[in-house]
Amino acid sequence: MAVSDGTSITVVKDTGLVASVFDDRTLHGLNGEYAIGHTRYSTAGAQDWAGAQPVFRSIGLNGFALAHNGNLTNAASLGDRLGVLPGLAVSDSDILAELIAQSFAEASGANDGLAAALRVALPMVEGAFSLTLLDAERAFGVRDPHGFRPLCLGRLGSADAPEGWVLASESPALDVIGATFVREILPGEMVIIDKDGVSSEFYATNSEAAENLCIFEFVYFARPDTRLRGREVHGTRRRMGELLAAESWVEADMVMGVPDSGVPAAEGFSVASGIPFGQGLVKNRYIGRTFIDPDPDARAKAVRRKLNPLRENIEGKRLVVVDDSIVRGTTTRALVKMLKDSGATEVHLRISSPPFKWPCFYGIDTPVRQDLLAATHSIDEIVDYLGCDSLAYITIDSLREAIGLADGFCDACLTGDYPTSVPSTQTVTLEAGPRADDLPEPQPALPGV
Repeated sequence: MAVSDGTSITVVKDTGLVASVFDDRTLHGLNGEYAIGHTRYSTAGAQDWAGAQPVFRSIGLNGFALAHNGNLTNAASLGDRLGVLPGLAVSDSDILAELIAQSFAEASGANDGLAAALRVALPMVEGAFSLTLLDAERAFGVRDPHGFRPLCLGRLGSADAPEGWVLASESPALDVIGATFVREILPGEMVIIDKDGVSSEFYATNSEAAENLCIFEFVYFARPDTRLRGREVHGTRRRMGELLAAESWVEADMVMGVPDSGVPAAEGFSVASGIPFGQGLVKNRYIGRTFIDPDPDARAKAVRRKLNPLRENIEGKRLVVVDDSIVRGTTTRALVKMLKDSGATEVHLRISSPPFKWPCFYGIDTPVRQDLLAATHSIDEIVDYLGCDSLAYITIDSLREAIGLADGFCDACLTGDYPTSVPSTQTVTLEAGPRADDLPEPQPALPGV
C-alpha cells in the first residue's frame, strides 16, 4: 500500500499473503487522505520485495507511487530509450515508473506535476496497462487505449453528498467497502481524484484502436460477481456451459466443474444436458493459480495441494468435467489422473473456452507458443496425452454469444489476431513442432501483474 497524508507518501509492501503483511499495528501507522493498494502474483521475474508493488519514485516535491495491471509490449525498447541497463529493471512496471519520472523534466513548465508527466509518458507506452497512481495530493486511474485490463470507479456516500471515491480493478472490491459502482473507466481515459472530487480527461483517443477487453476476464480471471461491460460474469459463464452442452453432449452420470471458474459453466452444462450436477473436488483456497508456474513438475504437484477429490461422489461414475481452459496441459493431466485414481470410470473434458493456441503479451504468462498444448497437438493427441476419454472445446462464436457482445474483445490467445504489434519471434506458425511436454521451459520475460 502507498498512503499520502497530503505532504508525504508512505509505502509499505512485502511478499506473502495480505494478512501476513498487514495487521492492526501496521495499518495504524498509515494515516492519510489518499491511498492505493496492490496484490501481485508474479508470472516471471522478481518474486522478492523489489517485485512487490506499488512502485515508488522520488521526483518533484514528494514523488509518486504506481500500481500496474497488465504487460507492456514495448518495455525493452523503452528501457533502451531510458538508459535502463538490462537486468536492472525488476519489471515492466519499473520501466513505466522510470518513464513517468523522466517525463517530469519534459513537463517541468506545467503546474499539475504528475498529471502533466502522464500526458507526456503514456502515449509512448504500448501494450496493456490499467494503473492507479498517487502523489501527495491526488489519486489517478488510467486505462490503456485498448482497454485490455478492467478498471472501474466507485463512490462512497450518496450521489448528492459523496464522502469519497474509489478505483478498483474489479467491481466486487467496491461492494466490500460499501461503495456504489459508478462506471467503468474508458479506454484511453485518465481519472483524477482530489479534494474537489473527480475529473476526467483522455490522454489518448480511440480513433485508431477499438476497445479490446481481454476475453479471458470473462472466462477465468474475473470473480464471478464482477460486472464487466454491463454484464455479471457468473451469468456469462453459465451460458458458456449451456452452449457447450449443445455443441458437445456426451452420455454421463454427473457433471462437475473444476473450481472456481469452471463451476458456473458446469451448472449451465448440467441444465442444458439434463445430466445431474455434482461436486467432485474440494479446493484449497490458499493455493495460487497453478498455470502461471513455469515448472511443469511444480504445476502437477500443485494440483494435489489445490484440489482434493470427493471419492464417494466420483467412484463408479462417468464424469463430464468442465474447466475454463487448457494452457500447457500439465495440471489438467494430473487432474484427470486424480479423478480416475479416485474411481471415475470415464472422464469427459469439456472446456468453456476455445483452444488456447497463441501466446499472450498483455498479462498472461504464456510467452512461448510451443509451450501451449493446443498449438502443438491435435484433439486426438491431446486426449491421449491427458488420459481422458473425450475432449471438446466451445467455439469462438458460442463464447461471444455467451458474453452477449460480438466484438470489443482481445481474443488473440484463441485466434492469433493481435490488436497491437508483438514480438514476432514468439508468434511463428508451428507446422510439426515438438510435443508440448517435451519442450524446454520458457525464458523469463519482463513481467506485469
